[in-house]
Amino acid sequence: MYQKLMKLLENSYSPYSHFRVASIVIMKDGSEFSGVNIENASYGATICAERVAIFSAIAQGYKPYDFESIHVLCDSSQIQPSCFMCRQVMSEMFEPDKKVFWYDNKGQFETHFISEVCPYPFVSQCME
Repeated sequence: MYQKLMKLLENSYSPYSHFRVASIVIMKDGSEFSGVNIENASYGATICAERVAIFSAIAQGYKPYDFESIHVLCDSSQIQPSCFMCRQVMSEMFEPDKKVFWYDNKGQFETHFISEVCPYPFVSQCME
């Protein structure tokens, strides 16, 4: 997976932060969807690699809980966790026992359960 992520990293559009991120989600049926971070001069219009990959799967007809795992590589010598906005999206799309893999640019990685990375998600019941 690391080699796929490194190749995908080349597609990152990050002219402002120069912090490149690539992500691949694996679906339960084995399909893969990729994403990179895409920045914009209006920072609020920027989107993270994780959400690009997840939303691409949804756009192709997949549903919440069709996800098996997510792999995220930051162009950094240290493993970097996903932002909390991405963790919130993961918590709604993935079952709590599914895994996120965070990589550094040398191929080292950490594995965590979705329930660990977003232990208190905002869920639909919060809107009642």
